[in-house]
Formats: sequence, C-alpha cells, structure tokens
Amino acid sequence: MRHQTAIGATVLSVGLAVAMSSPATGAATRTAPAAPAKPDPRTVAAASADRLVAAKPTAFKKAPRDRIVRRGVVSGLRGLQYVQYERTYDGLPVYGGDFVVTTNASGGVLSTSVDQTKTLDVSTKATVSAAQAAATARAKVTTVESASKPRLMVLAEGSGRLVYETVVSGTRKNAPTKLHVLVDARTGKVARTWDEVRDAADDQSHYHGTVDLSTAATSMTDPQRSGIRCGGQNGATYTGTDSAWGNGSGTNLETACVDALYAVQKEWDMLGQWLGRNGINGNGGGFPLRVGLNQANAFWNGSYTNFGRNQAGTKQATSVDVVGHENGHAVFTTTPGGDGGGSGNEKGGMNESAGDIFGALTEHFMNEPSNLDPPDYLVGEEVDLVGSGPIRNMYNPQALGDPNCYSSQIPNTEVHAAAGPQNHWFYLLAEGSNPTNGNPSSPTCNGSTVTGIGIRKAGQIFMGGLNRKVTSWSHARARVATVSAALELFPGSPTECNAVKAAWSAINVPAQSGEAACGTQQQNDFSLALNPGSGNVQAGGSATVTVSTAVTGGSAQQVALSATSSPSGPTASFSPSTVTAGQSATMTVRVPAGTADGTYRITVLGDGASVDRTATYTLTVGNGSPGGTVFADDFESSRGWTVNPDGTDTATAGAWERGTPQPTSWSGISLQLAAAGGGADLVTGAGAGTDAGTYDVDGGVTTARSPAISLPSGTLTLSFNWYLAHLDNSSTDDYLRVRVVGSSGTSTVLNQSGAMADRAGAWQTATYNLSAYAGQSVRIVVEAADNGTGSLVEAGLDNIKITQS
Repeated sequence: MRHQTAIGATVLSVGLAVAMSSPATGAATRTAPAAPAKPDPRTVAAASADRLVAAKPTAFKKAPRDRIVRRGVVSGLRGLQYVQYERTYDGLPVYGGDFVVTTNASGGVLSTSVDQTKTLDVSTKATVSAAQAAATARAKVTTVESASKPRLMVLAEGSGRLVYETVVSGTRKNAPTKLHVLVDARTGKVARTWDEVRDAADDQSHYHGTVDLSTAATSMTDPQRSGIRCGGQNGATYTGTDSAWGNGSGTNLETACVDALYAVQKEWDMLGQWLGRNGINGNGGGFPLRVGLNQANAFWNGSYTNFGRNQAGTKQATSVDVVGHENGHAVFTTTPGGDGGGSGNEKGGMNESAGDIFGALTEHFMNEPSNLDPPDYLVGEEVDLVGSGPIRNMYNPQALGDPNCYSSQIPNTEVHAAAGPQNHWFYLLAEGSNPTNGNPSSPTCNGSTVTGIGIRKAGQIFMGGLNRKVTSWSHARARVATVSAALELFPGSPTECNAVKAAWSAINVPAQSGEAACGTQQQNDFSLALNPGSGNVQAGGSATVTVSTAVTGGSAQQVALSATSSPSGPTASFSPSTVTAGQSATMTVRVPAGTADGTYRITVLGDGASVDRTATYTLTVGNGSPGGTVFADDFESSRGWTVNPDGTDTATAGAWERGTPQPTSWSGISLQLAAAGGGADLVTGAGAGTDAGTYDVDGGVTTARSPAISLPSGTLTLSFNWYLAHLDNSSTDDYLRVRVVGSSGTSTVLNQSGAMADRAGAWQTATYNLSAYAGQSVRIVVEAADNGTGSLVEAGLDNIKITQS
C-alpha cells in the first residue's frame, strides 16, 4: 500500500461437541461436525494491523521509549475495519500520538492515518509543580465547581512537549464548561485548551405530531437502544403511570423529551442503516438527554446532551436538526482522535460542522412532510432560537455571516462560524453547486461546477473520514481521509472519489501530499504465506523460507517485501525483493554470531500498491529462552479460560472476559485501562458503556479459571501484569485475588483489597515462585469482588507467564 450474566460456567473459547441419545432407542447418534466458526473481522483486522505496526515502526513515528497500545476496532460499511491506536512515552500518555489503520474484512491493510509528524525525544522531568499547573488551569474558568488532579503527559508537538492536563468544570462567559487545560511542565505557560461542552449557540411531540416512541412502560427510557433516556436538569429520567407521553405543547418538558427521544432514535437508525455505525458511540451505546435548560441554547458536555428553549420561550430546542447536532458531537467525540486538539478553532469548527451534518442526515433519513420538520440544509430554523430564523446555512454559510471558503483565518474564527467551510463542502458533495432536485444553488469559491452524489453517499464518505480521524484534525487531513474513504467504499467507481476532490477544491482546500488518486480499478488484493512458518537456527547460522503470494481480488499488483525482528538481532533479505502478486520469493534469515538464545518474531511485510499484507515467522535461536516458557497467555487468542467455573459467582455485571478493553475514567481517574500488551486482556467487563460504572463489577464476586497447566521439574516462576482500580466509594470488602490451585494445595499469589479512597488503575507486575508445585498440574484462579455497597471497581490481568530455569 503506497498511500497513506450467566448461570454455570462460561468457557472463553470456541468449540463444543455434544452427543445426544435417541428417545426411541437410547442409542447415541452421531452428529455432523460443526462448520468452523468464521473469524470475527475485527479480530482479523486487529491482528493484521498489529503486525503492520511491528513491521513499519518508522511509518508510525515510533520512538525507542514509545509503547503502542491498540484501543479498539470499529466496523464500518463494506466490511471495512478501523483499528485505533494510542501510545505512551516513558509511561506517560501521548496527546496526539494516536493513529488509525484501515483494513478490509480479510485483514488487508488499505490505508493509515497518523497524527504524529516526528519521533518523540523529550525529557519527562517536570520543573513546574502540579499545584502550579492546577492554579493556572483553574484561572481559565470564571466559576470553578471541580478540577481534576493534574496529569503529566507528553504533547506530540515537534519532538515532544511535557505538559500537565487538568480538567476544570464550572462556568465561563455565563455558560457551562468542562475545560481541558494543558500547561507546559517546564515553563508553566498554557500550551493548549479545549472544551468538552459543545453548544448550539400515541406520544405527543411538538415538532412531529403523534409519534410511536420506543420507551419502557413507565419510564422515558429506550429499552432497545442502550444508554438512551430522557429527563430533567437533575439527570433523573421522567416516569409516568403509562407509556403515553407529552401533550404537544412547545413549553411542556415531557413533550420536549418526546421530541428529543424521537429524533435521537431516528438518528441511531440512520447511523446503522445508512452509515454502518453501531449506535451513537459506535459500540452499541448512546447517551442520556436532558431538557428544561433555562437558556436559549443546547449543548453536549461529553457525557450527556442538554436542551434549552428558544429566546421567546415558546419552543423547546429539541427539533431534529438540533438533537441530531448535539448527538453528532457525541459521534465526533467517540470516533478516533476524540474532540480535543487541532490548531486553534479549526478542529472545533469541524466538530460543530459534524453536528450540523448529522442533523441534516437525520432529517433526510426521516423525510418528513413540509407541515412537520422537512429535510433541508438549514440549522435550527424550526426552533427559531434567537428570533432570526436558522442559526447556520450549509449551502451558503456566508448568508448568515459565516465563511464559505477555507483560509488560514479559520483556526482564529469563532468556533460556530468555523463550521462554514466543511458544511459547504458537504452540501456540494451531496447536492452539487446547481442541484436539479429543487435544492438551492451553492456558490463555489473557485468558480467551478460540482456535481453531487446524493446525501446518503456523502454521509457514508464523511463517516468513513471520521473513522480515520486523529487528534490534530484539520480540513487538509479530512480531505485525504475522505478521498481514501470514497475509494474504499466505492471501489471500481471514480465518480465518488472525483466528487470528493472537486468539493474540497471548491471550498479552497487543495490536493494534499500523499492523497490517493481516483481510478477505475477494482479493489486489488492478495494473500501472503510463509513456508515453513517457524524454524530453529544456531547463532551464526541462517534459514530460508519461501514467501508465496496469490491474487485474491482484482488484478495482480506489485508487492515489495521487507521484514523486521522482535526482539532485534536476526536480519532478513529477499530474492527477489519485489514480486508481482502470484509469484514467490525466498527469504533468508541470518542470525549473527553472539545472538542470544531465545524466540524471535520475524514479521514479513508485503507492501502492495493497493493493500498491505503481513505474516509472521517464529525463529528459535539455540535452545530458545533459558529453561523455556512453560505457559504463556497474552489473551490475544483463546486459551480456554472458564468464567464462573463452579457456578457460584454472585456478580450481576462486570464478569471476567477476554476482550479488547475500552478505557474508562471518572473525573480524571483512570479506571479501566487498555491492555498491558497487544490489544486484549482478561478484564472485568471490556465495554465502556455510557459512563464509567456501566460495565464495572457489581453485586458480588466474579471468577475466571485457567486451563490445566502441567508443570515440569525445576525452578518455576509465575509472572503477570495486573491492576485494581476503584473510587472512594470502595471498601476493604472489595478485592482482586489471584490463586494457584494444585494437588498439594492452594497458594494466594496476589491479594489486593479496596479502600475508601480513589485509586487510579495502573499496570503492575507480580512474580511468584511456583517451584513447590513442580511436577503437578495446576490452574490459576482469578477473582474480583464488589462486595461493598455501590462501589465502582475495575480489574485486569495480562501477560501471564510461567518460566522454568
């Protein structure tokens, strides 16, 4: 690629054989073997992307002190998978070190989106105290309600900048704020700020008449869409004696919730049916809605959406485009790269524009008649927020005083006005400059004529771009991302790709370096295989491997071959170094004299013109690691762990599972962490949910047990990574416990109790001498407990290993 809760035991593996008896004869009947389970495309994509990262560290600006962490995989249309990564530097999180790898359904790498521009090389010793940084951050907010403890991190700016991040909640300019303040840890100056709060400047709804709303019997909670509920300013969900809600009045708050719920339910459906996204957050979840805000405003604060009323007090700000806009911010926040960063107000303006785009998409998906809320490209015209009609115009932003065209002034433009250029781009892409369907004409900034492709295709391409978003988002980066999205969503058709380019050029965002070319080619693809897949070589020796390629889609393409070793030491060369898909090459692996005995992973990269493929060769040097590894589990694949093995677990949520954890936090306190290595670990509920307490351990004990492990004689050592996190509502009744069970008895190798204090999650390493169990078969048993009242508890284990020496 050249362009850039169950009863009984649950087994964490696939494959179960069942023998049944005939009722008539009692004889056992033979059943046909089950077809092998089709691999989960997300798992295939994650493994492929991980190998690419290992094979091309320079492409991702990886420094020796970096640690790359896979954060998750989101599925899109046409089987596309978006694998998101973050990084740490010397153990500190890197703000702007994120990147995304896009693959097809079979794991072929199609493109990458990398935020960082240079390899990091920065001192991590602060000369400014955390207290000084906190005071500087608090001074940015007029009325402070709360502030997080300053967190030391690295800002990926140039070769790196050491900063403190403090999140200050309160009010400024008479509006709510949740301000992230980055203070330089060496100079004390403010490096960057960004606000999580984004504002808009038989059920009777006000905007849609009588609607069929999906709610629980006596609560304004959506039973089909996780996290979606509506209530008042105190956060409590509205309840009633039946499921008939509202009276149709523009001043009735229950009616406002009818409108808000109806709109977000339709937006959820649009995201799934049109754009291939699973819920608002991409993982089957959404966020609560509040009504009754006593302001002519509506906003998203990172946790929920909040809706006020118009200035006249005659209508609530819960029309489709306003509700779609605020939940559109939630989509923007939960796609890769989040909603912070960028240059000045450029990314913020694009976030505002994203809200407008999702509002327009929802209106067009609903396609209501003209007497209700018909589809258009105006924002807030039904609400009449401040008495002057719509607050933004997407087909001609300058009609309301916002810029139509991109310029170097956009980062310094007020954030809502800065939405103008991308709104204009989206309209041109969807409808064109001179639509023939009754929509208004739209002036271009370069005098060109643009032909639209329809709002549904435009939305798919926009969503594909957001799935590649990185921290330092910009119009230029969005152009590159959406061009790639068009190519991958509509292979074989240059029309959509050319329209994307034409629309960006029409708002003065020119072609960018590394931007893909539009073409008529089908999606070319190939496979990559190694034979043999492993080998044993003594130091000073070499091994040869046949590298085979085959065309699996489209036409043959040129494939450049390269390899990297982890850990370093062995080297690889290829003859020939470039093949046409369908041909083979010979890889020679050389092991220099003096190379330490051990196991080395040789990752082979086939860098194709359209797609990248990787494969792994396992090389054992000498006798392997001294004494050898008896057992190892990094949880990247199933090794047969069993949850609730004795059927006695009492936890009602947050059971142990092998999965890719979604990091969570509460007021700046990290609770659920990304895996310690790779993408998966053993974790108490891998999901993030709508708040930090959605998937934590609740109601008792959860247990997981390893498969039986046969131990040899000799000196044996168990090691593993672990963490326990909780808030100050925990107690000593909560715990994380790890035991080893063998024929000679049980040993507790880790027993970590909770406490009435905030404890942020942090990976630690535990070791234990298992020599007393030599010659036995043992199992490792892991327990986590929320035995206190209302505790928020998270725990994880990773990289379990037993070695012999």
